[in-house]
Amino acid sequence: MENRCPWPKNDNLMIKYHDNEWGVPLHEDKKLFEFMVLDAFQAGLSWQIVIKKRENFRKAFANFNVKKIANFDNEKIEKLLYDDGIIRNRLKIESAVENAKAFIKVQKEFGSFDKYIWQFVKNKPKVNRWLKISDVPVSSIESDNMSKDLKKRGFKFVGSTICYSFMQAAGLVNDHIVTCPRYDELVDMCEED
Repeated sequence: MENRCPWPKNDNLMIKYHDNEWGVPLHEDKKLFEFMVLDAFQAGLSWQIVIKKRENFRKAFANFNVKKIANFDNEKIEKLLYDDGIIRNRLKIESAVENAKAFIKVQKEFGSFDKYIWQFVKNKPKVNRWLKISDVPVSSIESDNMSKDLKKRGFKFVGSTICYSFMQAAGLVNDHIVTCPRYDELVDMCEED
């Protein structure tokens, strides 16, 4: 793909992720939870590390089944700490379990996590017009508000930067640079909805 956003570089997994997933508006709770977990594990690391371990995360975290993860006990957490296929960080693993519990509460309150999370962008993807990747911010007013509300609801590892990364991944914001072919494809996709 010519003029693609430069961040995937020549990494095939990153290119595949960029070309097929990043910025596509998501409305499926399971997938939203997956991105929430993965973005939390990315904190302080690169997305490339997370994407390379993604399949291992799926296995370790019950294919991101929120109900199963909410029931992970101390024994399961200890087992995950020895799983070298994932990022072995106790706080991040424990936060995935706590976030699963909070996620279920939000689903009960709003009918779905999708209904809850999309309210931060008024139920429509925010379309930016960045000319170069260095123009793309690491947070926004929307991610600030999302972070505050998620924290109030008991979520962990949901600072504004992590929330903004989640928004980019889940298509709440289109941060492809304008010369990237995916930019127009996603704008067109959103206009069809």
